[in-house]
Amino acid sequence: MRERRCTAIVLAGGQGKRMGTKTSKQYLDILGKPVLYYSLYAFEQSEIIDDIILVVGSGQVEYVKNEFLNKWDFQKIRKVVEGGRERYHSVWEGLKAIREENRTEGNYVYIHDSARPFITEEIIKRAQHDVEKYGACVVGMPSKDTIKIADEEGFASETPPRDRMWIVQTPQVFEASIIIEAYSRMMEKEQITATDDAMAVEQELHLPVRMTEGSYENIKITTPEDLEIAEVFARRCFDAEKQ
Repeated sequence: MRERRCTAIVLAGGQGKRMGTKTSKQYLDILGKPVLYYSLYAFEQSEIIDDIILVVGSGQVEYVKNEFLNKWDFQKIRKVVEGGRERYHSVWEGLKAIREENRTEGNYVYIHDSARPFITEEIIKRAQHDVEKYGACVVGMPSKDTIKIADEEGFASETPPRDRMWIVQTPQVFEASIIIEAYSRMMEKEQITATDDAMAVEQELHLPVRMTEGSYENIKITTPEDLEIAEVFARRCFDAEKQ
């Protein structure tokens, strides 16, 4: 066993209001399996990840244990915890589970949105390489499109260089002590402006965060159209496994 452990915090507490369904998006079906299954499976099979903390929505802990985990045999999930109102609340609950076990020093944390089902071992390994070198990294891809910054009235006011624009994805990976310290400071504030974990590190600790290549297929399931695209990707992966 490696001296440094890698824990994946998988966030599965979103309601998915833009999906327009009563069922939370992480439990919607992709080729016979829920969206949540795919990212858990990737971390379960990874030679990098040692264990998983699954963060679920309010009142869903027993449901997930009884209706989901009993059906799918995930050996690496060591804890299921209840998340909070916003994403950063849920991340904090996962981080506290690590902190309470005194498993921070020298270890790494992968924070991943379960709504991104197509995380791969290649992405996990690239992130591990960069977090070992830089202490903090976030998976993403260079933008294919030109980006316009609009003013308050909706007119284009600035066009930043496209070769420096990245679309941010997850996982976002950190030395455990770095991300826990950043969140500890952030959660003490009345108003929180950070929109992702990397921003928390940037704002609270003023540390640089490395951009790590992800995949254009590492999409986030947000709307019904995304679910249709996900089925195409999942079917391609399934056909590849059969060959």
